Amino acid sequence: MSCHSASRYLLGGISGRRSLQTVIFLLLMLSPFAPCHGETAAAVQEANPDLMEMSVEQLMSVEVATVYGASKYEQKVTEAPASVSIVTASEIRKYGYRTLADALRSVRGIYVTYDRNYDFIGVRGFSRPGDYNSRVLLLVDGHRINDNIFDTAPIGTEFPVDVDLIDRIEVIRGPSSSLYGTNAFFGVINVVTRQPGDLQGTETAASAGSFGTYNGRVSYGREYASGLGVLLSGSIMHNDGQDSLYYPEFQAINGGRAEHADGDQNYQLYGKLSLHDLTLVGAYGSRTKHVPTASFGTVFNDDRFQTTDAHGFLDLKYNHDFDDQTTLTARAFYDNYYYHGDYPTDREPANSNQALPPVNPPLVALNKDIAWGTWWGGEVQFTKTLPGRNKVSLGTEFRDNAKQRQENYDEGSPPFLDDRRSSTIWALYLQDEVQLLDTLILSAGVRYDHYDSFGGTTNPRLGLIWQPAEGTAFKLLYGNAFRAPNAYELYYDDHVNIFSNTQLKPERIQTYEAIYEQYFREHYRSSLSGFYYRVNDLITSEPVDPPNDSPTRYLNTDSIDACGAELELEGKWQSGLEGKVSYTYQRAEYADTGSPLTNSPEHLAKLNLTVPLYRKALFAGFEEQFQSSRLTLDGSRTGASWLNNLTLLSREMVPGFTFSGSVYNLFDARYADPGSLNHLQNTIGQDGRSFRLKLDYRF
Repeated sequence: MSCHSASRYLLGGISGRRSLQTVIFLLLMLSPFAPCHGETAAAVQEANPDLMEMSVEQLMSVEVATVYGASKYEQKVTEAPASVSIVTASEIRKYGYRTLADALRSVRGIYVTYDRNYDFIGVRGFSRPGDYNSRVLLLVDGHRINDNIFDTAPIGTEFPVDVDLIDRIEVIRGPSSSLYGTNAFFGVINVVTRQPGDLQGTETAASAGSFGTYNGRVSYGREYASGLGVLLSGSIMHNDGQDSLYYPEFQAINGGRAEHADGDQNYQLYGKLSLHDLTLVGAYGSRTKHVPTASFGTVFNDDRFQTTDAHGFLDLKYNHDFDDQTTLTARAFYDNYYYHGDYPTDREPANSNQALPPVNPPLVALNKDIAWGTWWGGEVQFTKTLPGRNKVSLGTEFRDNAKQRQENYDEGSPPFLDDRRSSTIWALYLQDEVQLLDTLILSAGVRYDHYDSFGGTTNPRLGLIWQPAEGTAFKLLYGNAFRAPNAYELYYDDHVNIFSNTQLKPERIQTYEAIYEQYFREHYRSSLSGFYYRVNDLITSEPVDPPNDSPTRYLNTDSIDACGAELELEGKWQSGLEGKVSYTYQRAEYADTGSPLTNSPEHLAKLNLTVPLYRKALFAGFEEQFQSSRLTLDGSRTGASWLNNLTLLSREMVPGFTFSGSVYNLFDARYADPGSLNHLQNTIGQDGRSFRLKLDYRF
């Protein structure tokens, strides 16, 4: 089935009172979650009466979750002009998530690729090997984290905030450039951190696990009677990595074994001060990763190959409600980003006289690749509820990229590249949420962004949301978004391997989506959605002189068509039993040829289940994640993968203490992710079974 015909089929709807009850009944019958552990049959029957005999009003009596990032103000998920998933702090603990990437792997429709240096996010079938996570916008409490050199969203150990400080993760699918500008291409991830009052004292945490991994954290938080809130935290992590990794492509060197070349270390500092309408947040994280894959043509089995990413920011936010209908939000921010890569590289001898014998062993130079980014700016948003039930938001944003510097040189030699830039971006946006009827909402927004490099771009978003009953929502959504070419794509030119292209245009996407969301009773939630999108002017690295492989230049060359459907069922009970199951079908292909994209699984299936083992003090959290095969760069496929994780969590069995033990890849499945053009490997093997033990203490 083509994307066009599939999208027409998926956009069909269901109407009618009896039809709605029937659909709810069928979804509940499909739910794999049992009633509360330990309940009697009579109690279960009383808590879950015959659903077909209940009225729609009874089915809808449930509290609906809220989201902030979809509209830049708090609203019910069923009223948000997007398909939204939320990962809570409780889920992070119960499933043993170690990084933001771990948490995102559990979200329907999302998959993560790891090249043993960085984690790359895939959304709705799109994650080309070697991309820089620049088509998803990452926020921390509404503050943009994507840097101003590569526009990267860091989701691995380079993410600057410890996952223990996360209150919830909002995953907002679909184009959001009408509110956020660039990078909000396939979606927005808003990480909401904990409040000082959530701690009310000191927390310490320590963990140890496979591959010589050790973590430590100390946090202090308190909200005082004066209204002052203080949260301070510091974390450190060390990971030796795999002792030995085998890559048959390098069989001639050390038998294809990269030894002691997979280590990972980081530290993270975080602080939050709040007083009435003011909140000051600061964070700094630095991570160094040793890279075993010899990517970018480096020398294999040389443990000097490593990359360092450091990102720090300060964000001062003012949020004041003049009354229950008028809100002013303003923020000022400062960010600094630093990247440093050490690349051991073969170089020709200084004397290249053909008559002389070749140098053996080859001359190895330590190539230094460096990027610095500094930016500051501000944003003001005014939100007002007008007569006629209009909620209007008017905002403006300014960003000054004071430093965008890229440098490349061999140690002790003149630079191949020393590019120094600065630039500015400003934007205006308007959003209106109109209550057309008691059950019908029209959400419309538009934003204009202006760049020094290519000029201006305007991007709208439109949503029609019908809520025939409390907890029920049917949504029809349309949106445009863009991704501006980043400084690396525009200006990186070492005159040998990569040529710059200052004529690049923004990538553009148009998305159509239909969503049905249902909350019912106090136990269940379901979501069904279908989507279609078209990407134009996709920025792709191409040889300057084909069919030669080098040098390359970034060009606007490709167009992408994609369609798919997502289904999710979720249940929660007072006993602590929780579960959700999701399935995603997605097909992404090149518009001109119809050939599928690399690293694009057609099928994703996920199961999460938390079972209380002893009262509400001991839990078992089980995950199962299925991913169908993916196309690689050489035309072969990776094969499907089934991953299972298990976590046992003991909470307050001893006052003040929380203990957890996790086993990842429980059945030791062997699987691999596709390599990129920067790798000699076609596929890159992933870790087998591993474990972590963690102890938290609060006082």
